[in-house]
Amino acid sequence: MSSGPHHQVPLTQAQVLAQQQMAAAQFESAKRRSRKPTDKNLPDGVDDCIVGDVGQRYRELRDFERRLDATMTRKRLDIVDAVTRSVKRWKTLRIWITNTAEDQIWQGNGLNVDTFDFNSNLEPTYRVKIEARLLDDDNDLDNDEDPETTKSGSGDPDRMDEDGPADAESKATKPPRYRFSHFFKALHVDFPPNSTSRVPEQGVEWKKPERVGGSPNLPAAADFDEFTFKRNGDENLNIIINLIRHEEPERYALSPELEDIVDLREATRQEIVMGVWEYIKMMGLSEDEEKRTFRCDELLRSAFGIEIGEMPKLTDYITPHLRPLPPVQLPYTIRLDEQFHKDPQPTVYDVRVAVDDPLREKMSAFLNNSGYAGMLKEVASLDEQLAIIIQAVHVSKAKHDFLQSLSEDPATFVRNWLSSQKRDLEVILGEAMRGGGENATGDEWRKGGQDSIWGTVNARESVNALLSRMPSQRQ
Repeated sequence: MSSGPHHQVPLTQAQVLAQQQMAAAQFESAKRRSRKPTDKNLPDGVDDCIVGDVGQRYRELRDFERRLDATMTRKRLDIVDAVTRSVKRWKTLRIWITNTAEDQIWQGNGLNVDTFDFNSNLEPTYRVKIEARLLDDDNDLDNDEDPETTKSGSGDPDRMDEDGPADAESKATKPPRYRFSHFFKALHVDFPPNSTSRVPEQGVEWKKPERVGGSPNLPAAADFDEFTFKRNGDENLNIIINLIRHEEPERYALSPELEDIVDLREATRQEIVMGVWEYIKMMGLSEDEEKRTFRCDELLRSAFGIEIGEMPKLTDYITPHLRPLPPVQLPYTIRLDEQFHKDPQPTVYDVRVAVDDPLREKMSAFLNNSGYAGMLKEVASLDEQLAIIIQAVHVSKAKHDFLQSLSEDPATFVRNWLSSQKRDLEVILGEAMRGGGENATGDEWRKGGQDSIWGTVNARESVNALLSRMPSQRQ
């Protein structure tokens, strides 16, 4: 294939005709739009022709409409900015860890102590349950109740669930809760080596599955408030439960050098870049007027290892200083002795987690409201109707002025009106070469500017008509 320029394929007659029709349709549409009245201001002096203070009320409404439009536009821009910034709030996730014992020696295992046959196919086991709940506010920090007693929402364990108006109202008004699996993308449990064989126990591990097909929701198996695992054993164990955080946008642990600059131990990339930029601005390290380069002081030099840096490359400079956040480690002792299980008590941890601002969902729903576009069309239609009504008011005001002048002095008015019409007709037809019988050497014809006679519509139309009659001259 040749590398030279390719010749353009000529259009067919049908394609040329289609383009011409499209251009004509666009021209007609633009012409119709230009003919639509847009003025929504009442004519001057209309208050003298109407009864009451309707004109003043209309002007007040117009001023209120302008202020309301400005306020709504500003508030909408504020909402867009708030939703874009993805503000987070810190809340407390309370975690309960408990364990139960099954088929332990002290539980009897159903064996008869009077017999000599102590063989049994049952092995001692235990079950560990990890349950979490996001606290609504700081007042819940003093509530150490087990989640089993708070699920029903009542202190009576024998009370049956009832469906009624009150229950439906509470479900409708109560916002949805974030579940335990929402805050973590992985979980694994570290066991100590076996006391006899020194072989580590088989590990417990869970990873959050990926979303399938671009769905915004996770599979049902990845959305839970309780995690349970079962293992064999008859001795107390010290385990460590590791929770890997899942945050969007992801936060990182900072190196000591970068921490000295931004004064943060954990932050997102955007927060780190903004922190470095504010530090450069505060220390006055910008080099040029465009603020694209900066000088490195001692702290920046120790962190980035350069003398002159570029603002667009800040993300590249900070990347080597970012580390994944360490997992949340929850030590727990699995108790399998009889004394503990006479009155078992859960181990409780409070973990700080970041959640979206509760107003963000409402603001997003406001921005994505499907009725907003329809409302704008309705407002535009009402504006067009209002402009048509105001145009009719202008026409009526002109008729009123005409008839009022005619009623005051009919003879003089008719004489002046006929003279004006005759002069305008001569100018339009191009027959009044010297101004339609007027003195072309007078002061009126010498004046220039927008307010002169040469700035009127009649003068422009007359000049155009005169130029159209003149034959074109060949050069």
